Amino acid sequence: MEDAEPGETLLLLSFEHQPTNSPYRANGPIFVREAATATYADGELPPVFAPRLLSVRAYDGAGMMVDADVVEGRQSAAVFRRMLANGDVAYLHVHNAKRGCYAGRVDRA
Repeated sequence: MEDAEPGETLLLLSFEHQPTNSPYRANGPIFVREAATATYADGELPPVFAPRLLSVRAYDGAGMMVDADVVEGRQSAAVFRRMLANGDVAYLHVHNAKRGCYAGRVDRA
């Protein structure tokens, strides 16, 4: 994940980020850089999180939300660790809180 450069081609797509059979089933818009190639190693946070206000949602294996928080991106790693320490949490979803777009999924390493 990286911010696009001015003038760079972006694709605006609908993405089903919560394809579970629960009340939290969801899809929404995502922007994808046409030239995106970067990946991230376990434990590495995308730099694009740091300057943003993030909404973090924790889900169990059945796709039910068990926790949620809003955090400044620079402090997000601590919230991720806290939520993933709960044995009921299967994964996290991160959204840009102000515009609401889905930003990514966090799984235990």
